Amino acid sequence: MAEKQLPSVVTQTSFHFPGQHSVYHGKVRDVYNIDDDLMVMVATDRISAFDVVLPKGIPFKGQVLNQIAASFLDATADIVPNWKLATPDPMVTVGLKAEGFRVEMIIRGYLTGSAWREYKAGCRELCGVRLPEGMRENERFPEPIITPTTKADEGHDENISREEIIRQGIVSAEDYEVMERYTRALFQRGSEMAAKKGLILVDTKYEFGKRDGKVILIDEIHTPDSSRYFYAEGYEERFAKGEPQRQLSKEFVRQWLIDHNFMNRPGDIMPELSDDFVRSISDRYIELYEHITGTSFVKEETSEDVAARIERNVAAWLSANHRIPDSARPAYH
Repeated sequence: MAEKQLPSVVTQTSFHFPGQHSVYHGKVRDVYNIDDDLMVMVATDRISAFDVVLPKGIPFKGQVLNQIAASFLDATADIVPNWKLATPDPMVTVGLKAEGFRVEMIIRGYLTGSAWREYKAGCRELCGVRLPEGMRENERFPEPIITPTTKADEGHDENISREEIIRQGIVSAEDYEVMERYTRALFQRGSEMAAKKGLILVDTKYEFGKRDGKVILIDEIHTPDSSRYFYAEGYEERFAKGEPQRQLSKEFVRQWLIDHNFMNRPGDIMPELSDDFVRSISDRYIELYEHITGTSFVKEETSEDVAARIERNVAAWLSANHRIPDSARPAYH
């Protein structure tokens, strides 16, 4: 019996929306500039790890990311102003254009992932933050730490300290203080929401921009691409025994690549991704969606070409909402 074919994926886009000025193709998202006022963000099915896009797309990944991010943007709008206006398609968010800061705000509640790899190698200071001695993998920090990185268009993002960001003028001291305050508030809210679903929000990243003189949250939040979750049940027992935590995040993809001798180092060769492994990644993304939202994931399967559906839905929304009066825009807090 022939193996079932993988569902169709969207890995490249080349739309031409009404009022479109330009398009930016990121690692996993394509962002369309509409009249220098709105942004149409398409969450593609591309997946990246170690700052490189993997050769195969992941079915329903874009839909998962977009819908999780949309729900968290709505759930945090009362504490931090954000860019979102609408989700005209399961893989698309439309929002306000802002001038993005060239910094990603990473906040960590636990010592794991790349931070653990550096700690194990002897590092005791990360982005200007002193780390306690004697910590173990997956141990909770006394307080969440913020470890920013510079935002690179290509290649690796680089760790940087708060002091260096301000000294270099990448972000003003005043704006950085706001970003830091927003980062902690978002992480607290995200952690509370995760706990209600039996999950631990381990670490995550946020991006901010400036519009009309105000700092606002942009891009996605609390998705498996930008965040790491542990299952709360069994965390203490596994930690006490030094066992790996059950987690919902992209870390298992990174670990698979590490096990296949790929970390995007010079000379590393990307291993082949089997259809079975691609399906397993898709299943893990859907699993996270259902755990973090508490609802069943409905696969947006359609007889028409997915890209055609996206273009039709976005064009219809822009046609009806292109000129948005100030009264209809979200208020800044």
